[in-house]
Amino acid sequence: MTTLQSPPAGTRGVTAAVLKRSRLVAAALLALVALGGLAAFDLAGRVTESNRYPGLAAWEANDAIHTEFGTGGYERPRIAVVDLPDGSAVDDPAVLEGLAEASADIAAATGARVVGYADEADPAFRTDRADLTYLLVFPPYAPAGGMPGSALGEVADLGPAIHASLTDALPPGTAVRETGLDALTPNRDEGGLNVGLKIGVAAALALVVLLWFFRSALAALPLLISLLAMPIAALGIWALSLFTTVHETTLMMAPVLAIGIAVDYALIVTSRWREARAAGLDAEAAVREAMRTSGRAIAVSALAVAAGLATMIVLPIPILTSLGLGGTVTTAAGALVTLTALPLLLRAIGRRRAAPRPVGDGRGWERLARWSMRRRVPVIAVAGGLLLALAGVATTINLSTPVTDRLAQEGSAHDALADLEGAGVATGVVSAFDVLAPAGAEDEARDAILGVDGVSAVVSVRAPQWRSQEYVLLTVIPVAESGGPEGTETVRRVREAVPAGVSVGGNAAQQLDYVSATYGAFPWMLALVCLATFTVVALAFRSVLLALKAIVLNLLSLGAVLGALVIVWQWGWGTEAVLGVVPDGSVGTFVPVTVFAFLFGLTMDYEVFLLSRIAEEHDRTGDTEAAVARALGRTGRLISAAAVILFCSFASMAMTRELDVAVFASGVALGILLDVTLVRGLLVPALIAAFGRWNWWFPPLGRRTASAATGR
Repeated sequence: MTTLQSPPAGTRGVTAAVLKRSRLVAAALLALVALGGLAAFDLAGRVTESNRYPGLAAWEANDAIHTEFGTGGYERPRIAVVDLPDGSAVDDPAVLEGLAEASADIAAATGARVVGYADEADPAFRTDRADLTYLLVFPPYAPAGGMPGSALGEVADLGPAIHASLTDALPPGTAVRETGLDALTPNRDEGGLNVGLKIGVAAALALVVLLWFFRSALAALPLLISLLAMPIAALGIWALSLFTTVHETTLMMAPVLAIGIAVDYALIVTSRWREARAAGLDAEAAVREAMRTSGRAIAVSALAVAAGLATMIVLPIPILTSLGLGGTVTTAAGALVTLTALPLLLRAIGRRRAAPRPVGDGRGWERLARWSMRRRVPVIAVAGGLLLALAGVATTINLSTPVTDRLAQEGSAHDALADLEGAGVATGVVSAFDVLAPAGAEDEARDAILGVDGVSAVVSVRAPQWRSQEYVLLTVIPVAESGGPEGTETVRRVREAVPAGVSVGGNAAQQLDYVSATYGAFPWMLALVCLATFTVVALAFRSVLLALKAIVLNLLSLGAVLGALVIVWQWGWGTEAVLGVVPDGSVGTFVPVTVFAFLFGLTMDYEVFLLSRIAEEHDRTGDTEAAVARALGRTGRLISAAAVILFCSFASMAMTRELDVAVFASGVALGILLDVTLVRGLLVPALIAAFGRWNWWFPPLGRRTASAATGR
């Protein structure tokens, strides 16, 4: 029944080498920090804003549309609703002339591609009311656009140009309103915090928490470690950029992650050093004791976090690969600085200052642990049931474009769409999408699409904005919105029906391809991260059951977080009242997989730290329940402080104009809170108490493997 008796020789060797060659280590770290600062400046010119997805059929269709015509494709159409004054009709020559003139003006002012009734009197733009019509405005391609799951409302505002052109060209008294998916969502391309301010907010909040925890100048030490880790992480990301594409989102997330990770690690070591000093050890002996007890936990935790993030490379989406690699490098930087710079700083502080006051004994956390273990069955039932219920909600998650009944239910855009629907226009018009056909295949493609169930109309225009020497653009207007199951099936049927060589583009088709590619590979990612985590935790703690428990609880936490995201961002319960943000009724397609990768690794921090202390206490007493109570008593306040810091880091990231990033960051923040309360505070003590002596079972062959892997 062997657990964490001593750190492996490698950990002891690192600490001894660092303390023995302190000047060399300090010089090397300062050199890395300086190089990292230079790399950070150079990175701005090496990252990309664009989102390319080679291999996704719809992305390649949209890319060809953007290249050939410069408009539409992935960009969602705006809908200009024209309500003519009494006595006017869309067939009036003056109205037709005005519509044609306005279309040309909108195109000239915005670069958009515009189509309406004036273009060959297409009946698709007639309504049941003679005085009501609409135009489809396909905006120009945005180089940074095309990100699957990019949120509604984060677009250029074409409304003023549309309104001015139409009101100037049409009879006095004409009412012009804009609708469409983006118009139904409040524009979010305003406000938010830039990256520098986010880092400052996260650092300030971290300092407040650290001051509360340490109540001394030691509070600045973990923050200093994180500030050293950031440029080293930047250096690692710069090195990655030499071999792979780095997306700008990686640069935005890396500093905030560095603060959370490095502060966590430094907090653990500094806390144990403080305990050792309070127990009477001198400066250097306290450092060695702190690294003996917590250095290995940090190494195991870093491996687990890195394993979770690195598995994102199996996903065939460049931005996700960039986030995974960037997160892995940032985690490694945090561990490196903690295991090298922090021992030197702690030794220097200890030689110049008296021993600090003892750390609080954490009796409140110990009482909570004992209460959870005494009432293990109801605790497991209630806490586990709550997590399972939230995970059940997650099964309703919408990863596609929202449908309009989830968006604004009042205002000009809503009224304009309601008027169109009342005049016989299907709401699928908000999901109109482009089809790219070779010039000679136009008629065959149009006839095939018109025969598809769920297609309302196919628009073909002879204007140059719709035709080139090689290609013709067709615009498909579906009956149902693509965010719902009927609209999704319509897109699939259109793709099956078109002749060979004809490509189906549009927002919905690219979303479908993205979801298929990402979540088709997700089981492999899940299997890899579970295997890697099981191996690391099982070998570290020589326990099969503790490793399995860690994986199951982390997966359950993930399901609960996704359920919470559905409630907050899809259902919108209290989102506008609490956060001041109107949700758009969907969860970004990239959010679940990235939340999983980040959260699975980050929460493993707390699992490893708590299990390390439990194993240490169990080695000392041989009593599992006493070990759990004592361990939670000693680490509860520490883990809660670390969790609050990580929560604040990701909460600051959520203060952004990009809704997808806000949803992701809020998901990680919610996951951290759920983990530190329901999971670590209640379920872990209850489950370990329920497992009893089986917690420490490990097969003999596994013991030999663990000894070979850990050197003990």
